Amino acid sequence: MSLETMQPTPTWSADAHEETVDTLSAIADEITVKVWGGDWCKDCRAALPDFAAALEAAEVPEDAIEHYSVEKDDDGSKIGPKVEEYGIEYIPTIVIEREGEELVRFVEEEDVPAAIWLADRLRESEQLA
Repeated sequence: MSLETMQPTPTWSADAHEETVDTLSAIADEITVKVWGGDWCKDCRAALPDFAAALEAAEVPEDAIEHYSVEKDDDGSKIGPKVEEYGIEYIPTIVIEREGEELVRFVEEEDVPAAIWLADRLRESEQLA
């Protein structure tokens, strides 16, 4: 099931985020992007459309992007595909993997947008090689 919140924002500017797009583009054919979210979640509605636009600008193949729809249980815990396997507690959670190895993870919110935060961590950890 795909997330509506993963529809790219048409107003997002790749030109304004050239370094982020270049970073994601450099590994676009080598990665799998896993996104846990919920269309009901305000944090997901705020973060994921711009993230999807960044992936589109970086030409990350659609079949390399996996969406996992998450619901909230009565106790606040998250329920959905691979939630337990990946230890998902907050959404959105974005995991970028290469050959099954986790390179970087974004959880819920940071002081910068998800795409920028992930690209910065990829560059810092030298995961671009």
